[in-house]
Amino acid sequence: MNAPTFKLHWNTAGRLVFTAADGTVHTGVVPVRAFPVSAAEEGLSIVDIDGHELAWIDRLVDLPPDMQAAVRKGLQEREFMPEIQRLNSVSSFATPSNWHVDTDRGNFEFVLKGEEDIRRLSGGALLVVDSHGVQFLIRDLFALDRHSKKLLDRFL
Repeated sequence: MNAPTFKLHWNTAGRLVFTAADGTVHTGVVPVRAFPVSAAEEGLSIVDIDGHELAWIDRLVDLPPDMQAAVRKGLQEREFMPEIQRLNSVSSFATPSNWHVDTDRGNFEFVLKGEEDIRRLSGGALLVVDSHGVQFLIRDLFALDRHSKKLLDRFL
């Protein structure tokens, strides 16, 4: 693991600051994942306010702990993809239907417009898009509890 040639920290105004090896400072940078679902901890870019890449991070764990924390905070502020942990109920097995789910960010109720709004990803993952375009992730279909799998099987 090589030490990064840049530094990242949050300033007092709550903005992420990137300092290049030559001392150039960019305020308001944003971390962006290349593969947010399949390789969330690998392949990240730090971009400036104009969207220009300032640095590439092969693996997040290769950064020092303080910089890892800064990047994770930036990602959390930028991304909103709740992970479904349990399906509590669905109003109907025909679409549109109301779904009541538990996620890593709390309980949600949303409308699934059609079966085509459930997309299969690699490794048993699913992406569920609600009627407002909010994406919910099911990281591992096979790890869900029996009740959740039974409800979900009706839509797959």
